[in-house]
Amino acid sequence: MSLKELFAGRNIDVEAMYTRMKSLMNAEGLEYGRRTHTYNSRLAQELGKWADEHTKKENNYNAIHGALYKAYFVNSLNIGSKDILREIAASIDLPKKEVEAVLFDRTHKNAVDADWAKSKEYGVTGVPTFIAGSYKLVGAQPYEMLQQMIDKINNSMTENSQ
Repeated sequence: MSLKELFAGRNIDVEAMYTRMKSLMNAEGLEYGRRTHTYNSRLAQELGKWADEHTKKENNYNAIHGALYKAYFVNSLNIGSKDILREIAASIDLPKKEVEAVLFDRTHKNAVDADWAKSKEYGVTGVPTFIAGSYKLVGAQPYEMLQQMIDKINNSMTENSQ
């Protein structure tokens, strides 16, 4: 779906959104491209979940997250496409047969369903979401906001222990 369609009638300035995110990403030294569409990332989440199970054994499995980020946020690729996901996995030398099982047999569907259920339970409405104790931050946040959340938690713990 195009971003114009996604945000139609919602009084959201897509260009201002891009400018804000580009600025935040630049500040962190991260690449960020100009996306025109949004894609269903469900299969990419399942592929990432599968890879997470292997990261302790094989370093290249962890590379899937960076490769998915770059495909979506830098190159504006459709990470809902099985063909694109197979290309991404092949580019970082993940085993083809196992990748095919994840994408076509949906071997990690239930695990991602459980993650979604937990997110709903926590009240997650966007990504990223940072949750610690009773505090929650939604969206890309500068370091200072995360530090403020940690300070509040520490202060709360100190007050409760006195």
